[in-house]
Amino acid sequence: MNLATAIRARKLEDLPGKRDEAWRWTDLRGLIRTAPEPSTALDTAGLPAGPFDPLAEETLVIANGVGGGRISVAAGETRVVALRIVSRGAGAHAGGVTVSVAAGGRLTLLESYDGEGSYLAHAALAIDCGGAIERIVLAADDAEGVSVSQAEVVLQPGARFAQTLLTGGGRRQRLETAVRHPGGHAELRLDGVYLLDGKRHADLTTVVTHTGFDGATDQLTKGVVRDQARGVFQGKIVVKAGADRTDARMGHHALILSDRAEVDAKPELEIYADDVSCAHGNTVGALDQEALFYARQRGIPEADARAMLTEAFVGQVVDRIEHEGARELARAWVAGRLAP
Repeated sequence: MNLATAIRARKLEDLPGKRDEAWRWTDLRGLIRTAPEPSTALDTAGLPAGPFDPLAEETLVIANGVGGGRISVAAGETRVVALRIVSRGAGAHAGGVTVSVAAGGRLTLLESYDGEGSYLAHAALAIDCGGAIERIVLAADDAEGVSVSQAEVVLQPGARFAQTLLTGGGRRQRLETAVRHPGGHAELRLDGVYLLDGKRHADLTTVVTHTGFDGATDQLTKGVVRDQARGVFQGKIVVKAGADRTDARMGHHALILSDRAEVDAKPELEIYADDVSCAHGNTVGALDQEALFYARQRGIPEADARAMLTEAFVGQVVDRIEHEGARELARAWVAGRLAP
């Protein structure tokens, strides 16, 4: 039974828990002791504008699991679509959308998560990428909300898929992306930024499976945790036998800004092919005290200096966003989260 089915059927025993290796740091079974009632219907007409609405040509809304449908882009077509996933109240719901982009088509998918209340929410995305897709996700779940987003991406030879996740976490939050990479000169970029405070939790999990030769993956995730927050990064790249000349890079780097904050990281490479170029890196530490000292020597107050250095730390990821409007919105979001 998958997660969406477990939520709809209210079967708590089928929720993933710490005994499931891929979920050991994001235990839903141990957290949720009573099955919530299904969420009530939500009147979308009364919703305020979403963060990406001004940048998009059209907006698709999934409200408490209702809505969604299909986003299709034909060959030679270019679309900019805002996908809003809205959760309200204390109920449970699941919804999803299917995305298909033909060879020669281009899609900018501006995806946002907006929550209020102690909900249990699941969103599923099935993405078939034959052309070019840039997916930018801004997850603003409630501090009491439990939210899981699972995207399954299938690339076609010659396709290009670029993704940036930006999240402030939730009571429990997991943003999961699984990519089937065919090689064939297809290009994949998977990036993420998590900025967590309070008791918020965010889990960024990715699995990329290379099945053919001449494929490229470039992955960079950066996070900042403070107070009692917990960040989780799980990145796995699998290079199957026959996927020769794969070029795959993965990096995860995090700052811990308080003694009670926590980061759990598990970068993995599984390589079953020869003639590949693969590497991963992982660092978890504190702010550079020397850089902080020099900033203060220049008359910058300590709180402002810390915010400035932290913003520069995650800025490398934000700068890789291709859509100009979304890049500027991401910069403003980072600055707002890090403001002293």
